[in-house]
Amino acid sequence: MATIADIEAAVAAERTVIDSVVTLLNGLSQQLGEAIAANDPQKIQDVADQISANTQALADAVAVNTATPPVVP
Repeated sequence: MATIADIEAAVAAERTVIDSVVTLLNGLSQQLGEAIAANDPQKIQDVADQISANTQALADAVAVNTATPPVVP
């Protein structure tokens, strides 16, 4: 059975992950804006590729950590 301390620790860890994702997205948005402003097609593609890779990594993490609902006969 989980204790309050266990739940508090889980919430703190989740907050750290959420804050990291927000930082990542803000950084990518800034990089993309700079690439567009510089009219640098290669940089735009590099940022787009990075966004795709990060999206896949996040989707994989969600899939791995999502419980499969039981099959109801």
